[in-house]
Amino acid sequence: MSFDGMVIGAVVHQLKRALIGGKIEKIYQPEPDEIILNIRSARENQKLYISANSSHARIHLTSETTSNPLSPYGFCMLLRKHIQGGRISEILQKDSERIVEISIDTINELGFSINKKLIVEIMGKHSNIILIDIASSKIIDSIKRVSIDVNRFRQLLPGHIYVYPPSQGKIPYYEITETQIESFIGGSTENISKSLMSNIQGISPVIAEEIIYRSNLQKQEKSGSIPVLSESDTIHRTYAHDIFNVLKDMVSNIDDDAPSPRVYLSEDGTPFDFHLFPLSFLSGYYREIVFNDISKAISYYYSNKNASNRVKQKSTDLVKLTINSLDKLYLKKQRLSEDLLKAEKSDIYRLYGELLTANLHQIKHGLSEVELFNYYNNENIIIPLDTRYTPIQNSQRYFKKYSKSKTAITEKNRQLEETNADIAYLESVLDYIEKAETVEEIEELRLELIEGGYLRKRKNSFKSPRSKPTPHKYTTSDGFKVLVGRNNKENDMLTFKIASGKDIWFHTKDIPGSHVILITEGKSITETAIFEAASLAAYHSKGRESENVPVDYTQVRYVKKPTRAKPGMVIFTNNKTIYVNPQNSI
Repeated sequence: MSFDGMVIGAVVHQLKRALIGGKIEKIYQPEPDEIILNIRSARENQKLYISANSSHARIHLTSETTSNPLSPYGFCMLLRKHIQGGRISEILQKDSERIVEISIDTINELGFSINKKLIVEIMGKHSNIILIDIASSKIIDSIKRVSIDVNRFRQLLPGHIYVYPPSQGKIPYYEITETQIESFIGGSTENISKSLMSNIQGISPVIAEEIIYRSNLQKQEKSGSIPVLSESDTIHRTYAHDIFNVLKDMVSNIDDDAPSPRVYLSEDGTPFDFHLFPLSFLSGYYREIVFNDISKAISYYYSNKNASNRVKQKSTDLVKLTINSLDKLYLKKQRLSEDLLKAEKSDIYRLYGELLTANLHQIKHGLSEVELFNYYNNENIIIPLDTRYTPIQNSQRYFKKYSKSKTAITEKNRQLEETNADIAYLESVLDYIEKAETVEEIEELRLELIEGGYLRKRKNSFKSPRSKPTPHKYTTSDGFKVLVGRNNKENDMLTFKIASGKDIWFHTKDIPGSHVILITEGKSITETAIFEAASLAAYHSKGRESENVPVDYTQVRYVKKPTRAKPGMVIFTNNKTIYVNPQNSI
């Protein structure tokens, strides 16, 4: 990841132009380790995104919309108290470190003007966001508190004096001289890029390799398909001139606000790396997207790079909950099936009762068993007896057992039916969770499970997603519109509120999946449209990796929702079945 001192420098230049003099109007904290400042500056609304996440810490302008918890986090409330309504007076980068300082002029409860500073430290797992009082240099609070148990040298706790992270004795990239470069690489026998990173502040491994590549100092070796530097390259001090010129050109581009940020994509389209300069040594090996705005490049990189990871993190607890609930239901189903099997053998109790009643005069009290003639099959049968009871009482007990078993069959069948419905519902939810592509979809599924009583509402639960459905939309090759639900609640909306009675409804046969609606608009449906819509239904189901998936289809008017049925659960009639291969594009 290339969020180094140079990228920070370019971001700070952009933030100065866009935010200096701006008023902080709103403050949000979507996650425990990130905040968003809504700033009104130069008659424009800007959103500053700041993250202290250990895997994707960053700061940049953004246009993305995020969900916010119903109950704000404590750090968010503190920021609202101290800096909301304040104006940004200065934005600085500490030397060429990954530290950004945002100075804010605000007014306290007594009406006096005071100065606060929001310090953003982008340092991997040690990343943090700290609010300090400028006059006293004391920490008001930080988004991650660091106690003496964690760090003896530097505690980040309310009331402590703020201390910068320990300096590593490096020279900022914009202060480096040609003579200094000569001094630390002139006779070096270590890896050239490592030497640059060990002595120049603000340079990441990727930019160190780029400097060497542009200076024509690297050996053209390959590891796989990516050119890499030799681990044992040495450099003559005369090469310092070339390195210095490359660095000077990079610094000039940053100072002139003339970077050309690029995002490099792997073969599958996922971001591999980014920087504010073209990375020549990656040219030809990765597809690149050019941006004219460093914040847009950063937003694109992280939103696409972290999308799947973010969705996975958000869905972990839902997957665990759903699987645990399903395991319990599978066990309940097994036990109910065993009870039913036992109850179905209850006819023997009726036989015992009848034979005992017919032969009461032959049976003596106190026997533990009796052998009687079974007139149903003309064979003798041994009937167990309870010695505590008379023959007539034993007979009555067998009839009672028979009656209970018959009642149990009815009740167990009802419970088994409900259990099977719960299993089908949760299997569909699990499938939707595994297919979710956005955090919004995960939060909608979370809300669905909360409303269904499967999950407790979290203390800092997010605001309910918009009720307006946003299904997947397709158009068949012959012009018919197709809508596909993204979750069970949306399935119900599509089938019973959006679709008309003459539209065609599709669903995989006995397989969890989405409701698919083929919009007819009064036109005659073609075989092509039916086949393509069925292919979409197969794709948006648990059978997407299979072939010849059976898909039922019928007119929407024949689809009904049983009373008290779970979301997305329906019954239908007048259906036909078609076998298709899953397909996501038509």
